[in-house]
Amino acid sequence: MSLFKTDDSWAGLILRMGLGGVMFAHGAQKMLGWFGGYGFEGTMGFFTQKMGLPWLVAFLVIIGESLGSLGLIAEFLTRLTAASFIVIMIGAIATVHWPQGFFMNWSGQQQGEGFEYHLLVIAMSAALGVIGGGKWSVDGVISAWLETGERVPGQPVRKAA
Repeated sequence: MSLFKTDDSWAGLILRMGLGGVMFAHGAQKMLGWFGGYGFEGTMGFFTQKMGLPWLVAFLVIIGESLGSLGLIAEFLTRLTAASFIVIMIGAIATVHWPQGFFMNWSGQQQGEGFEYHLLVIAMSAALGVIGGGKWSVDGVISAWLETGERVPGQPVRKAA
């Protein structure tokens, strides 16, 4: 299975855009402080000082969620991003959300948030890992170019004279 290979399905496109959009907001909280987040410095401090994560892990989580989501929306490196989301969400469940149980804290009755959201991200990411980016993905164009030597499907690469 090639890193870039994908089918031309609507399912991949829908999963990629939905997951990319949600994870963009999630990552923008950590990287930029948008949507009520703490921004890069605040999130790094929380991850390293309060949670005790190594700085490299904290950095990779922030970059993975923020830049990875943009890559997913831009249809580039879908499988790599999906794999990183799976690792990040397993880490979040294991380090923070498992003790809170399955459900999100909709009613404000729990100490924190459960892990149902994280399981959905894992499932969507796993599906993207299997099928690739789907319709209109940069990954599909790269795959076609690698397989056929064409820059854009149907248009051969011009050879120097």
